[in-house]
Amino acid sequence: MNIYVGNLSYDMNDNDLEQLFAEHGPVIKVNIIQDRETGRSKGFGFVEMTNQADGEKAIEAIDGNDCMGRNIKVNEARPREERPRGGGGGGGGNW
Repeated sequence: MNIYVGNLSYDMNDNDLEQLFAEHGPVIKVNIIQDRETGRSKGFGFVEMTNQADGEKAIEAIDGNDCMGRNIKVNEARPREERPRGGGGGGGGNW
């Protein structure tokens, strides 16, 4: 089960997040999303757990709790929506 975790402290790392969820079942993978330019946490991430039951148990136990001074938001991750690539770059036209 893939779980979204939001409102994370910028000081939290993957290890901290894994330990938090491991109390509720086996964790496969943890990924705190980082800004490409600064390398700093964006304040959210994803946790993948081995099965649905453990994931639901973790969501129930952790959602809304204080973690490193922030009330974290935890729910089942939704599939990523496809966003259009590239940007409209206006074509130069002849004036």
